[in-house]
Amino acid sequence: MPGRATSPTRRRSTLRRSVALLRAFRHEQPDPPRFYTALARDSVEQLSGYADLDGALLLDVGGGPGYFRDAFTAAGARYVALDADVGELSGLGEMPPGTVLGSGMALPFRDASLDVCYSSNVLEHVSDPWLMAEEMLRVTRPGGTVFLSYTVWFGPWGGHETAPWHYLGGRRARARYRRKHGREPKNRYGESLFKVTVAEALEWSRRQDLADVVEVLPRYNPAWSWWLLRVPVVRELATWNLALVLRRR
Repeated sequence: MPGRATSPTRRRSTLRRSVALLRAFRHEQPDPPRFYTALARDSVEQLSGYADLDGALLLDVGGGPGYFRDAFTAAGARYVALDADVGELSGLGEMPPGTVLGSGMALPFRDASLDVCYSSNVLEHVSDPWLMAEEMLRVTRPGGTVFLSYTVWFGPWGGHETAPWHYLGGRRARARYRRKHGREPKNRYGESLFKVTVAEALEWSRRQDLADVVEVLPRYNPAWSWWLLRVPVVRELATWNLALVLRRR
């Protein structure tokens, strides 16, 4: 059945993979193709361990330019991208078919209409992140998969291009960037960047009643670091990106 992996072969993160991805993050703004191509390829490999992508109707919430489209389509998925910014969707040229403008907090799709609902590094950019998570569950059919990952605020890249000054506060980091560069950062704290923690995700995953939690993992960390999520303060500082994998009931 599309959207569900009956015999998952989950890719467990190695230290080599973690280092390669963290290096790629340094090129997000100066060399977007390098960064997004690497991330898209890794995303398909990781998601394939939880869902059968061949023939699956997949929604990428915050899909942005076509890097993820190319990777998921190559894996056999019927890909639909949603973004609130037409500039992001047309980043590689004109918007291709199957692109939708809309808000992640009010997805313009019917209940239980998708096999897979995926989102990577978007949750920290919406003002009500757990409303977006609930919307992703709503539009996913029973037995379908939701894969939701985001940048953890207290992690090393929590402030995005204002890091590591975000540790002194998001507004201070934003003001420092503006003074240094003479312009606002792309990710503006309080407008297009918000503080989302590991603790909030764990609490929401326990509170929601629409899906079974398949796995919660520090996405870019080596597999052996799963224990980090059990240590309250350490998990916030050492988790670069958190992923929630859920199976809709």
